[in-house]
Amino acid sequence: MNLLEIQDKINRFTKNKDINSSVNIRIIDLVSEVGELSKEVLKGTDYGSKEFSKTKEWESEIGDVFFSLICIANETDINLESCLNYVLDKYEKRFVAKGDLGSVR
Repeated sequence: MNLLEIQDKINRFTKNKDINSSVNIRIIDLVSEVGELSKEVLKGTDYGSKEFSKTKEWESEIGDVFFSLICIANETDINLESCLNYVLDKYEKRFVAKGDLGSVR
């Protein structure tokens, strides 16, 4: 599946389940999901005392973050494939110009 197909699949799912909501709510949901993903990093590093290893919930939390981001894109009529291509081009130009991907040097 490409990104457009994934967006369409999520769009059909949210409409079918009647779970569309405003961008404001979707952003809050995304932040919440990123927080849950961060918690898995803490668990996977034993709160920073060891190298990271995936937890049993890691894949699920990545999926939740991805789902939330796709919902935001869908709610705002954004094509994620175009966004990704744009940012890859931006990073490529930055790397050529500066030798790294950082936005400030």
